[in-house]
Amino acid sequence: MSYITAARNGGFEVRESRQTPKGPRSRTLATFRELDAATIEKVIARVDKPLSREELVAAALRAGATVAAPPVDEAAKALLRSIARGEEPNQRLRRLLLGALAGEGTAAEEWLGTSPAERGDALEDVLLLADAVPIRPRPKKIGFPRLDSGRGS
Repeated sequence: MSYITAARNGGFEVRESRQTPKGPRSRTLATFRELDAATIEKVIARVDKPLSREELVAAALRAGATVAAPPVDEAAKALLRSIARGEEPNQRLRRLLLGALAGEGTAAEEWLGTSPAERGDALEDVLLLADAVPIRPRPKKIGFPRLDSGRGS
């Protein structure tokens, strides 16, 4: 069972208790002042029993901890500040952004801002996958069914 408790230094600890032959034991999975995405990932990776992000956030709020806004919210705030100052994204990015907000996103948007090295690595992975697909040997004679012209019927 995982839970969050206040630490002596004013922060919080995510702890997990479990039963051992010597009795119940508790271990610290992570410490934090504000629960953020990195801490959530760290806890989920270390916990023995499955734990969702929503359960962890709810436990943090019950314990009185503050929860950091998701990175997408920070990016949205930065974009809105820029637009308020008169800056605007180019027409292509504007269309992609409006489409994504309307739920019409595409897989291509994941590649925006990636380096040529990352794109090359992904291409190499796809090519290696294609090479790993087994090729069925062809028979020496390919037997096609006889085509009947339909004469005489």
